[in-house]
Amino acid sequence: MNSSRRWWALGALVISVLVIGFDTTILNVALPTLGGAVHASNSQLQWIVDAYVLVFAGLLLPAGALGDRYGRKLLLLIGLAFFAGGSVVGALVHSPGQLIAVRAALGIGAAIITPISLAVLPQMFTEKDRGKAVALVTVGIGLGIPLGPLVGGYLLKHFWWGSIFLVNVPAAVLALVAVAVLVPESRDPSGAKVDVPGAVLSTAGLVAFVYGIIEVPDKGWGSPVVIGFLALGAVLLTGFVLWQLRTAYPTIDLSLFTRPRFLWGSIAATLASFTLFGVLFVVPQYLQLVQGYDALGSGLRLLPVMSGLIVAGGLGQRLAQWFGPKVPVTLGMAVIAAGLAWGSRTAVGSGYGQTAAWLSTVGFGVGLAMIPAMDAVLGTLPPGRAGSGTALTMTMRQVGGALGVAILGSVLADVYTAQAPGTGGSLPAAAAIAGRTHDLAILLAGQRAYLHAMDRVLLVCAAVALAGAVLAVAFLPGRDAQPVTEEESEHELARLA
Repeated sequence: MNSSRRWWALGALVISVLVIGFDTTILNVALPTLGGAVHASNSQLQWIVDAYVLVFAGLLLPAGALGDRYGRKLLLLIGLAFFAGGSVVGALVHSPGQLIAVRAALGIGAAIITPISLAVLPQMFTEKDRGKAVALVTVGIGLGIPLGPLVGGYLLKHFWWGSIFLVNVPAAVLALVAVAVLVPESRDPSGAKVDVPGAVLSTAGLVAFVYGIIEVPDKGWGSPVVIGFLALGAVLLTGFVLWQLRTAYPTIDLSLFTRPRFLWGSIAATLASFTLFGVLFVVPQYLQLVQGYDALGSGLRLLPVMSGLIVAGGLGQRLAQWFGPKVPVTLGMAVIAAGLAWGSRTAVGSGYGQTAAWLSTVGFGVGLAMIPAMDAVLGTLPPGRAGSGTALTMTMRQVGGALGVAILGSVLADVYTAQAPGTGGSLPAAAAIAGRTHDLAILLAGQRAYLHAMDRVLLVCAAVALAGAVLAVAFLPGRDAQPVTEEESEHELARLA
């Protein structure tokens, strides 16, 4: 592939994943406005969020396998078309049910675009340049997540609510045209059949399991609904794994887990995502309800995460070239832990300067760890199974992020309630009570309790990051590990079966 052509094609892929990234979090600031616009109840607002998350998580594995079988470029075009079309419809809907359907359609597009954008890189770039390509796409994904509240806050301040959907359209259309013209087609040369039972089992299992997880903050870990869906998901996913060992055409190559670079690279990427989602879970409320910034101001003050991630992107890739993935991943996870431990020292009198410093430290660590980890994963994938292999890593990250929000949400709620039992159980509730009663003491008590709870959440995230550093230094291979061929992959799968 022509050198300049492939870099232009990479630009199209970066645009694609950037849109996916900020669409994941753009509703964080838009839900109150959407609720009033389409007259949605609290449960319907929850489903507007959950429909996207559930479809996204449930279809990642089938999307990767379909890309391997029918062509990754074709699947990427379909995903972008879903995203562009769903975004246009989203700006025109008038009811909660229609909006939930639109969010599900966007989830379909995201489930296709996310793994396929990475899966095409080994076919477009040599090993020498693949690290740079992975860095740009990974930075695109990472930048989109904190961009969501910023973009959403700006649009809601200056335009009507439908603009949070229409903002996707120019980027998705531009990416669609660029992919059609510039990205080469690639697929599994073996022409393996699609594993329909595996796709059904994996989708149903992931949807059930993730739904159980996202119900934890509202219903608690002991709720029959949570226990039931987690159990159902575990049973279906166990059935999926057993089926993968039996079928001749599996959705995923289970032998990937026998390769240290894939296994520990995926785990490192998942743990880094866990910590990033933790920060984005607790810091926006701190900025808005403790520091007093509006949605746009809060989004702007999350930019240090992005700056740290950008600065670390190139450095992580170069360190991986010199020393292998072990060194930058270990260093990155340690930097994340240090940044989060610093953040856990936030007090009532702490200014934004301290917050910006530790946020940029965490972003730097995420960039330093995530990019070499993802490059290590891609380097182990046989060309024919790049789609399903990348989808497997992305699924781990998605489930890990959802699990992280559930665990951290429980920590936040428990610590907050213990510190301020008479303030409604959350800082937004305390602000609402204070507004009705004009009792400033309730708000101040809620703010102090939230700060204490946020500090505990950041310490939990720091412990997770530190565990990731220990695991990376102990198990992630260094420079000498060699990629595994397609033939070795088939041999390993036969041995596992």
